[in-house]
Amino acid sequence: MNKTAHYVDMKDSGIKWIGEVPASWNVRTLYQLVTRVNNKNSDLAEQNLLSLSYGKIKRKDINTNDGLLPASFDGYNIIEAGDIVLRLTDLQNDHTSLRVGHATERGIITSAYTTLRPINPAHSRYLYYLIHAFDLKKGFYGMGSGVRQGLNYDEVKELRVVIPSQQEQDAIVAYLDDVCQQIDILIDETSASLGEYKEWRITVIQNAVTKGVCPQRKMKASQLDWIEEIPASWDTKRIKFFGDQSAIHSETNSGYIGLENIESGTGRYVESKSNDFEAEGVALQIAPGDVIFGKLRPYLAKSYLVTKNGCCSTEFIVIHANKCCPRYLKYVMLSPKFVDIINMSTYGAKMPRANWNFIGSVKAPFPTIEEQEEIADSLDRHCTRIDDLIAEKRELIEKLELYKRSLIYETVTGKRKVV
Repeated sequence: MNKTAHYVDMKDSGIKWIGEVPASWNVRTLYQLVTRVNNKNSDLAEQNLLSLSYGKIKRKDINTNDGLLPASFDGYNIIEAGDIVLRLTDLQNDHTSLRVGHATERGIITSAYTTLRPINPAHSRYLYYLIHAFDLKKGFYGMGSGVRQGLNYDEVKELRVVIPSQQEQDAIVAYLDDVCQQIDILIDETSASLGEYKEWRITVIQNAVTKGVCPQRKMKASQLDWIEEIPASWDTKRIKFFGDQSAIHSETNSGYIGLENIESGTGRYVESKSNDFEAEGVALQIAPGDVIFGKLRPYLAKSYLVTKNGCCSTEFIVIHANKCCPRYLKYVMLSPKFVDIINMSTYGAKMPRANWNFIGSVKAPFPTIEEQEEIADSLDRHCTRIDDLIAEKRELIEKLELYKRSLIYETVTGKRKVV
């Protein structure tokens, strides 16, 4: 990895998002450095289909592109390696996407995107990093006036940028390519371990609610569709036996819980930007000890143990768990094989739903109340430990991402000198 230092002589660039730059750097307007690519794919001359996803330009199979007919690619743009692709649509809704990509090969991409071609190919990689840094600063959202759905080339070409010498550009690009690759490897490795922890959690829950926490015990055939064996001393009951289903509408939105408030697969509550009534102003009453389960897209496994009085979305079913340990029931409804059974019963293609009649009819393991509490206690401990490890991994990924963004910005704007 190259060493870094700082420039001594600095000047005001006159560009708000950049600030001071090295005194030897030049300020330019983007149209002085790039041209717009407008090369239509007439008669399907090119069939290497590309797409911009998460800031990366990747190949796609032209024969399986979401059902589009080959003729629909006739109006796509032919781009070349070194081109810079900008997705400047849906600015009013999507404030999280990365909108800048750097092409590494010839291909076609939707003409809904704006493609820039550096006049001097040697500037290509540096200009990509610079515009990427502008994107990371969410600069595109502040361009133009009022609420904008998108930007066009005539607006973007007026963007003011800074350009160092070619030698400095080459050093900056080599440094960022090297360091960003190392950071990306760490992020990928951390993300992989994050997935392993999530699988571990699923396995722990599934084993506990089907086998208990006592080792070396006699087992018997469960007679259930989703479990082969259960402990010999256990019984099985339909979910509706575990508690009564509630359909009482609430007249207040105090303590409202929506689907977005429950984390998939964990039963954890998460804050959201909106905690209001649904559009139709209808919600269900909930009370401490109730177990709620998301019947909309049940494969998301949104099961939660209510801890205080309030109301929830009608996309949940509400079970007054008065005939079992509520925590145990929550974990049963989080177990992946149970979720699979419920998901198989759904109706509706775009917004699949399950209904209470089916969910209530599904049988689940039913040990004694004492053992249910023992299982729930064990899962509380294990899942808390796993959740803490997952939180640490997520925090590490976030720190790596922030470090990478800061590094790119500081380097391409001259706050950090590469030597």
